[in-house]
Amino acid sequence: MATNKPENAKSLESWIWGAACSIRGAKDAPKYKDYILPLIFTKRLCDVFDDELNRIAAEVGSRRRAFALAKADQKLVRFYLPLVPEDPEQPVWSVIRKLADRIGEGVTTQMRAIARENPLLQGIIDRVDFNATTHGQRDLDDDRLSNLIEAISTKRLGLDDVEADIIGKSYEYLIRKFAEGGGQSAGEFYTPPEVGTIMSRVLAPEPGMEIYDPCCGSGGLLIKCEIAMEEAAKSEQPAPLKLYGQEYIADTWAMANMNLIIHDFEGEIEIGDTFKNPKFRRHGRLRTFDRVVANPMWNQNWFTEADYDNDELDRFPAGAGFPGKSSADWGWVQHMHASLNDKGRAAVVLDTGAASRGSGNAGTNKEKTVRQWFVDHDLIESVLYLPENLFYNTTAPGIVLFLNKAKPAPRRGKVFLVNASQVFEKGDPKNFIPAAGIAHIADTLIGWKEAEKLSRIVDHVELKKNDYNISPSRYIHTSDAETYRPLAEIVADLDAVEADAREADAALREILRKIGV
Repeated sequence: MATNKPENAKSLESWIWGAACSIRGAKDAPKYKDYILPLIFTKRLCDVFDDELNRIAAEVGSRRRAFALAKADQKLVRFYLPLVPEDPEQPVWSVIRKLADRIGEGVTTQMRAIARENPLLQGIIDRVDFNATTHGQRDLDDDRLSNLIEAISTKRLGLDDVEADIIGKSYEYLIRKFAEGGGQSAGEFYTPPEVGTIMSRVLAPEPGMEIYDPCCGSGGLLIKCEIAMEEAAKSEQPAPLKLYGQEYIADTWAMANMNLIIHDFEGEIEIGDTFKNPKFRRHGRLRTFDRVVANPMWNQNWFTEADYDNDELDRFPAGAGFPGKSSADWGWVQHMHASLNDKGRAAVVLDTGAASRGSGNAGTNKEKTVRQWFVDHDLIESVLYLPENLFYNTTAPGIVLFLNKAKPAPRRGKVFLVNASQVFEKGDPKNFIPAAGIAHIADTLIGWKEAEKLSRIVDHVELKKNDYNISPSRYIHTSDAETYRPLAEIVADLDAVEADAREADAALREILRKIGV
């Protein structure tokens, strides 16, 4: 039977990271996330299944009968696991823990058996081959795998041991630790938690709402929305949010699914390229949602003008559309806008350059044209300028753009700008926004509270005078000494000018080629 001994999040974090380090050393542990996350996920499934078997056993007299009953009627448990110990009184996890020979093959076999019994877990829990080899060498040999299993075995993760939210937070911690060691690739699946918390609090999702993340990574922003809703809800058991996400990378898609399940949240995560083939549709049109959140890859140069022109879902309206080949930031903003219902709101993390590129230039700039379309249609509610060195794949600061398709009358014709570049504490390896800073920034954005050196309400007339530059750093100087534009913005503008020049040069060369010059 499970022991009723609650664990705090800190000790769980230490345990989880210790398990990760058991494979080799902390320095190299991040690359083993593909093995560790599914094993911890499976340990949670096993321990919860044990709890459910114990509950059934209390009614039918023995665990042996409980195993038989759960197999005969799998609706009695959330996930039926076909792992039966020789001694039914032993924990289900012992089937994996006691593997002594050909351990990698055995673990893979058990994972796949679990997936066969649970369609919801197919492609998620069974995608890793623990027996895989590269050039004849095992990627994770049996000795290290045995050490990892033993380290994971030292904690129980059942219903009475840890709350779903605590194990979920610990899981997020592990994902963050991998992100810290993952360098450039980490940003593809992880958004700093304080950024997600600010976004979710400002969007204020209400019970039962439908929330969508078109490039959801590990699902962190969706989870932040559920947590923000529960914290703000007046009832003790508010209707849960309906969470929807799409992710391009298969391993990250699996991570998002595990993340939702381990948090005990229900959602639907699709796999595929959202930009070219969004999966959430209804009656042949793009499906719309109450809230949309995202942190898409910044400045993607994957999409051509034809991708925008050939879109059949009315995502890229006349007057906006193609923002240039060098950055799809405003392409993602248009997709998110098209995914909102009539009263929908969105929050998206973008490169700071997305707020200013092309403004002030003598010539035309496609990205600025799209930005102007959003200002002129009064869809931008606020812009938050973040501190530098928060994100795991860049030291650049980033902005959060908030959209609102139903701005209240007093806010129409205006945009609220917040320059939070100084609201952070130094960290290693990354800076972070402390809890008080998170609350201050969120409250400022929610209340449109103007404060010296932090925030300003700017009307559209002033934005137009500044050639639709919506960067908070343009309007709010955070120190007396700051008389120059941030270096990141200047570099972004130079990049934009160079990208425009390259596009123009390529177009000219193509014309000359066609006429035979």
